[in-house]
Amino acid sequence: MTAEQVQEKLKTLQGWELQEGTLTKLYKFNDFVDSMSFVNRVAQYAEEADHHPDILIRYNKVTLTLVTHSAGGLTDKDFQLAKQIDLPKDPA
Repeated sequence: MTAEQVQEKLKTLQGWELQEGTLTKLYKFNDFVDSMSFVNRVAQYAEEADHHPDILIRYNKVTLTLVTHSAGGLTDKDFQLAKQIDLPKDPA
């Protein structure tokens, strides 16, 4: 993706930032259990997409970083996964 394409797609995401050629977002939760529930949901999406983010967990904070390593930068896969992660959770 060109820098212009990345900037246009970034406008379609809420809260995601471009950091050193990656998409990054910090999520805050009430506690560790909520953080882990979120991470498990992200893991399910990542497996389905065969596209796996870097995940940093710090108690009630989770930082996700997306980049397509095999392509050497950002691709549509990164933006698609970011959008899916931010969709409201399906009611149980």
